Amino acid sequence: MDPVLITGLIAASLTTFAFLPQSLRALRTKHTADISLPMLIMLEIGVVVWIIYGSMISDIPLLAANSISFIFVSATLIMKLKYG
Repeated sequence: MDPVLITGLIAASLTTFAFLPQSLRALRTKHTADISLPMLIMLEIGVVVWIIYGSMISDIPLLAANSISFIFVSATLIMKLKYG
């Protein structure tokens, strides 16, 4: 397998799933006071822009990774607005 592809897959996996523990913790505890709302909003916008960019260049791995990130960040943002 191509080392460049492997590097990209590792990076995509780490950045995609990096937010999962925070999302799970917020879901479990319903405590979001320590999560920055501006950070969540900026991250959400950034992920959407990555999805748009991935669509423009037809990059399926980029689209997949950021679509999954969008779900995690959206869930955390919704919990922040609801419980924060």
